[in-house]
Amino acid sequence: MQATQSAARTLRLSEEDNIVVAAARIESGAEIAPGLVVRERIPFGHKIAARPIANGEAVVKFGQIIGFASTPIEAGDWVHEHNVAMHDFARDYRYAEAARPENVLPVEEQATFQGFRRANGRSGTRNYVGILTSVNCSASVARFVAEAATRSGMLEEFGNVDGVVSFTHGTGCGMAGSGEGFELLKRTQWGYSANPNLGGVLLVGLGCEVFQIGRMKQLYGIEESETFRTMTIQDSGGTRKTIEQGLERIRDMLVVANRAERETISASELTLALQCGGSDGYSGITANPALGVAADILVRNGGTAILSETPEIYGAEHLLTRRAKNREVGEKLVERIRWWEEYTARNGGEMNNNPSPGNKAGGLTTILEKSLGAAAKGGSTTLNAVYEYAEPVTEKGFVFMDTPGYDPVSATGQVAGGANMLCFTTGRGSAYGCKPVPSIKLATNTPMYERMKDDMDINCGDILDGVSVREKGEAIFSEILAVASGKRTKSEELGYGDSEFVPWQIGAVM
Repeated sequence: MQATQSAARTLRLSEEDNIVVAAARIESGAEIAPGLVVRERIPFGHKIAARPIANGEAVVKFGQIIGFASTPIEAGDWVHEHNVAMHDFARDYRYAEAARPENVLPVEEQATFQGFRRANGRSGTRNYVGILTSVNCSASVARFVAEAATRSGMLEEFGNVDGVVSFTHGTGCGMAGSGEGFELLKRTQWGYSANPNLGGVLLVGLGCEVFQIGRMKQLYGIEESETFRTMTIQDSGGTRKTIEQGLERIRDMLVVANRAERETISASELTLALQCGGSDGYSGITANPALGVAADILVRNGGTAILSETPEIYGAEHLLTRRAKNREVGEKLVERIRWWEEYTARNGGEMNNNPSPGNKAGGLTTILEKSLGAAAKGGSTTLNAVYEYAEPVTEKGFVFMDTPGYDPVSATGQVAGGANMLCFTTGRGSAYGCKPVPSIKLATNTPMYERMKDDMDINCGDILDGVSVREKGEAIFSEILAVASGKRTKSEELGYGDSEFVPWQIGAVM
């Protein structure tokens, strides 16, 4: 529902709400509606009681429960963690009741971008050569090879290549050679190797680690080729020899990758990762629903949008199960929610450990409130599939991938699943990039956008000034096409993305 705004700069998001949101800092004693006087200073983006809320009564925002009053709240009171608590309550999943067939445009009417067509038929928006590592023990060597390739000037010969980048991580040994943790790393590594934004991949190991390169090649039926090579430090004769041999292989791959040229490709070949980080009280009002509109437009053009961050849709999952294409898809989402409840419990945590301190400073009080805003990124179309972390995304349309809420870990899973574009909404001001996938940063509010213009691509804060969510969503979709066609994002200009490869680690470190 489009927010309604009063002259006193507050927003009411739904007729059912018993709170309003401050669209600017409001001083104590200000009258924000006839007979409704603010009883204390209210920070920008925070909530105000629109009427008395009894102790134990539900606090309602977006027409949904975000918590329960932990003490009587008077009209005009600041509503936040000091007087709102969270406890479990029944949710009606109503599986698939809102599912509907997708109205996908005919191929000849679909939007297009200028991308790289790969030999396997998939399409990339960037053309990097990547150096992956099987284990942390080979991380430095991979970085040395990438840095040496850049310093050598060899990239200047290959104008169609975006760069050589190393993807290093902190695991690969001291772990079980089977089970959940091993499977996650295996899927992530092969998913990156197969991502269409990489025109060539060199996989470097130490040689004695648990995560054996030869085993992965055998499991996936991978054979070495001119665009996929492997090596280990031990078999190559040590660090210097590995760097020398690695540079030779990178040069060979650059020759092959440089043959790729941008061509006109349907937007149906775009797989968009949806992310939010450093969220605030406006995330669910401005940038997230606008990104949801862009995701709907992409789906209408035959493309794919991946919503993730399971802990950050917790409490809003019933809105997604109703959109599931069938009961099986909806139940798979709920099963992942139950897994997270058990996972956090056995590690001494709880789902409401999220929001973070920064989220709370920005006006978010409970995970339920944060989740309602985060789920808005997923737009309104049918939920066609639910994937586990880093699984290959094969369904078109709107899908969900189970990931942590921690942004780099979540995005790593989405890229491993095949995402070739990413949009990232932020209210507090997240600094983030995601090689080999370009990341478009969407600011939820104008003050932060003005303060961090070097990091933000689009300001969605002007929705508070009258720009419609629909209009902003259309602008985001246009930017997605432009960036997919080669326009550089702010994070790319700043050089982000080399350190943001963070596979999800589960299990004992031994």
